[in-house]
Amino acid sequence: MKELIIIGAGGMGRTLYDMARESHGYKTDFIIKGFIDDNVDSLKGFSNYPPILGMIKEYIPLPNDIFICSIGGNARKTCMLEILDRGGVFYTLVHHTARIGSNVKLGRGNMIGAFTTVAADAQIGDYNFIQSYTIIGHDVQIGDWNRIDSHVMCIGGIKIGNHNMVHTSAVINHNVSVGDDAHIGACSFVTRNVESGTTVFGNPARRLV
Repeated sequence: MKELIIIGAGGMGRTLYDMARESHGYKTDFIIKGFIDDNVDSLKGFSNYPPILGMIKEYIPLPNDIFICSIGGNARKTCMLEILDRGGVFYTLVHHTARIGSNVKLGRGNMIGAFTTVAADAQIGDYNFIQSYTIIGHDVQIGDWNRIDSHVMCIGGIKIGNHNMVHTSAVINHNVSVGDDAHIGACSFVTRNVESGTTVFGNPARRLV
């Protein structure tokens, strides 16, 4: 039996604790061991959670340990690489209400939230954070290290590169490609390709930066 460790014991970490208990594999493939957080007092004042096992910067993975990460922003990849560099393995967590279509390919360390759809023949790389009620359409290709927030619509066949941030309720339309390191603002309707390193926002989405 694998033992799941959640990186970060803040609000999102506590949310992922609940999600993990509602995900495929809980108590059959893994149990929840606890959290790691550089603030060892993160759970002070909160009850009914497993313990903080140590600090991210010091924790040495054990053979049965698997990890998920709740930390967002630029710190997310940094924290995960610390664990990866010490031999840690990240688990793909799929909520039991998510719909995963035929021939979907999921890489390592992804998080697929509640009531999310990943439609037929979609391909998702590694270490993506895809939140609840999002739709990843058929044949969509997503790279690595992306964060896609709740209620996002990725129309079938689009392409998303690496290290992108797609905010809540954005719609990415047919034939659109998103490069790397881009930001798509909340509620945006994206009808044109998004260049790497840019920020777009609006309906239709226009480049801001």
